Amino acid sequence: MKPSHFFSMTSIVLHVACGATAAEHPGQPAGAGQAQNAAAARWPALAQAQRIAAANGFAGVPLLAAAQAGQRVVAVGDHGAVLLSDNGGAFRQARSVPVRAMLTSVQLVDAKRGYAAGHDGVVLGTQDGGDTWTMLRATPGEEQPILALYFTTPEHGIAVGLYGWAIETRDGGRTWAPLTVASGEEADRHLLHVFASPRGTLFIAGEAGTLFRSADGGKSWHALSTGNKGSLWHGRALADGTLLVCGMRGHLYRSHDDGLTWQAVASNTTQSLTGIAELADGSVAVVGMAGTVLRSADGGKSFALAERAGREPLTAVVADGKRALLMSMDGPLADGR
Repeated sequence: MKPSHFFSMTSIVLHVACGATAAEHPGQPAGAGQAQNAAAARWPALAQAQRIAAANGFAGVPLLAAAQAGQRVVAVGDHGAVLLSDNGGAFRQARSVPVRAMLTSVQLVDAKRGYAAGHDGVVLGTQDGGDTWTMLRATPGEEQPILALYFTTPEHGIAVGLYGWAIETRDGGRTWAPLTVASGEEADRHLLHVFASPRGTLFIAGEAGTLFRSADGGKSWHALSTGNKGSLWHGRALADGTLLVCGMRGHLYRSHDDGLTWQAVASNTTQSLTGIAELADGSVAVVGMAGTVLRSADGGKSFALAERAGREPLTAVVADGKRALLMSMDGPLADGR
């Protein structure tokens, strides 16, 4: 299956159809001034474009993923965009980002330390809550984008991508080694998202309705089928231990036994679903294409459907108290009601 046929999600189509943008300084860390100066020298319009984007509240900046630690929200996207907010409304561009590659995944492991990853095999690290980033890994030209990463500790992390590809670090992203997730007919499944349960069980959401489960920190994996062939794009654990995964054509699944079994949940939509968040009041928000927003007040057992008037392609959601803060291919949408 060609990636361009498989990935109907807008972010991946952009990469396949248009090609990934190369990292600025592949293979070595870059300082704040060096990264910005190099970018401005190679693309003279970059600084002006950033100023225009900021003046418009970063409307039109394609965002693909978001993470949260305390009040700090970090959203990442195309052209090395890393946007920060501390109040759930106003965003600003990070001071230093040493790439212009599309960033597809971000995680804050605590208030200061975090990681982001994306095309060109890029992995970035931050020690100041996302204000500045350094290059930890880059493999331009290999055509293996990182589609998701997840760190179980500040040192141990997993990154995944196309055709069953996965790598692992145990030193905070400085070095990476191949990781075998599956064998046999599941070995070439595209791996799309990594998350963990409150018990520490790891999950990888993948192609063809497949989930991979590890109860030993990623040393071994067991393939689980949801019974549907649609790809799964996102997963999340709720505070009470309930697990939710979502994906293509509105498919949504719930587990109450740490991912051993999964039950389908009616989403009342055929739009593909891309993100899940649990809000401060215990309600759950699920977002997707064409402005789709699902809300649950019973721990994900049932959902009510709403569609935003702008029908924006929603790509991620984080909790801003009792409000859902939405990210989209059109930028951040501060009003998530």
